[in-house]
Amino acid sequence: MKLDKNFFIDNLKTILYAGIIAITIRSLLIQPFYIPSSSMEPTLLVGDRLFVSKYSYGYSKHSLPFSPPIFNGRFLSTKPKTGDVVVFKTPSDNRTDYIKRLIGVPGDRIQFIDGNLYINNNEIFKDNISKSDIIYCGKEIIDVKTFTENLPNGKKHTSVYLKNYSYKNSDLFVVPEKHYFFLGDNRDCSKDSRYLSSVGYVHEDNLVGKAQFIFFSSDFRIASIFSFWKWNETIRLNRFFKKIK
Repeated sequence: MKLDKNFFIDNLKTILYAGIIAITIRSLLIQPFYIPSSSMEPTLLVGDRLFVSKYSYGYSKHSLPFSPPIFNGRFLSTKPKTGDVVVFKTPSDNRTDYIKRLIGVPGDRIQFIDGNLYINNNEIFKDNISKSDIIYCGKEIIDVKTFTENLPNGKKHTSVYLKNYSYKNSDLFVVPEKHYFFLGDNRDCSKDSRYLSSVGYVHEDNLVGKAQFIFFSSDFRIASIFSFWKWNETIRLNRFFKKIK
């Protein structure tokens, strides 16, 4: 059977157009992400798959695949708000995606004193939800206290601390101009802006987008995805289309 060369050209065009559309959506509108660590538990669990809006804070080179150095700064920029759950590129390599909660904006003074979070010399009120919960820290299961934290702008979110508050006191962090300070909700199991050598303050150009909602969630630590007879245990239906707060 002889194939018309137009057949190959038409299919090549279809693939090319599909690729352009996919890259445009991923760069300008929404991008899916997978949660591989427990640093944001209980807000985000290992195995959550979520959509991040790329337009929420405007665009930088990190909005594009592989962060090509084709322009500097941000355009159509909108400032993030304290309490937002944000995906950003780590300052250490400008390549790795992290997801944390925004706690400090430029000029804010952040400090931990006796296990309590202070912003601009004001202690952040924590309402104790539970004195004994079990969550993950990597592969380890830990006992934590669960709180609702009330940020200065009225934003409320859930955070957890080890019962003995392993991270009790810190230096004073003063957020520089055009930078942000992030924490994981799993406070004693998160590499975040408290660790200046690995994460530290995040420049505004490194912001990728705002986490919006979970569209799929599974815990394949229980069983492989191919073990379909255990999907009732591994797939978390109650987390589908859950808005991220």
